Amino acid sequence: MLLQVKNLVKYFPIENSDNVVRAVDGVSFDILEGETLGLVGESGCGKSTVGKCILRLIEPTSGEVWFEDKNVFALDKKELRNLRRQMQIIFQDPYSSLNPRLNVYSIISEPLKIHGIGTEKERKEMVADLLKKVGLDPEYMWRYPHEFSGGQRQRIGIARALALRPKLIICDEPVSALDVSVQAQVINLLQDLQEEFGLTYLFISHGLAVVQHISNRVAVMYLGKVVEIASAAKLYGNPIHPYTKALLSAIPIPDPKIERKRIILQGDVPTPINPPSGCRFRTRCPIATKECAEVTPELKEIEEKHFVACIHTDIARNL
Repeated sequence: MLLQVKNLVKYFPIENSDNVVRAVDGVSFDILEGETLGLVGESGCGKSTVGKCILRLIEPTSGEVWFEDKNVFALDKKELRNLRRQMQIIFQDPYSSLNPRLNVYSIISEPLKIHGIGTEKERKEMVADLLKKVGLDPEYMWRYPHEFSGGQRQRIGIARALALRPKLIICDEPVSALDVSVQAQVINLLQDLQEEFGLTYLFISHGLAVVQHISNRVAVMYLGKVVEIASAAKLYGNPIHPYTKALLSAIPIPDPKIERKRIILQGDVPTPINPPSGCRFRTRCPIATKECAEVTPELKEIEEKHFVACIHTDIARNL
């Protein structure tokens, strides 16, 4: 087990108020070494907050994250700095994530300098090699971010994440800001790099088709909680939670002759400041009962390695 997330909670206080935004509210999952776990859900459900809490880019409210045998939240600054060689992130926006005042060499070599890796000459060789790995000309290292397209910028961001040879990379919607044709190239690149370097990914996205293509397992989030976890084949072939079924029914099919039964959810996503009692999805769920407002469903294994947070799984199967 490379990463274990246990009951992760992150609340954001609201200025001049006693209320909090319950961005992440008791999320648990694990990631095996070498696999890709996809984390999906609507915008605002807490996906990116989970990724940033794992890396301690933002401090959690409570919970635990174990990386190998280390409790990430219990580490001091020096220990955390050493651990960050093993855990990196690819950001969503390839424009704002690169410093416009630095050339590509400075951007990619910065982690190497911070951790005291190599001489200046060796770092130039490392950067040149990294640029080749991500499909860019090594001569590009002396150019600046504004000289590149969005896809090229994201490749530079991937090279920066690879610089320290990490074991785990958090991919925070790495292709959502790119053109569709470029998305496929970047996804294929990530898969090739995973195979070459033995990487482990937490792949955060709201692009369901992309997640299906790249992930071994998929976790579905709704309003700060995980509602279903299963292998990609099981989740896309036989979803059980009503929210997962509704999400998957919205994936466009590139064949006009194929008809699909759409599940149209009623109403808007409730506010994370004052979420519904019991099951958070009950206000939009087609099979909700009075009991759903009183019981908070736990994530339970209802089939082998298929976990669902719903008290009416028998009804949900036939939805």
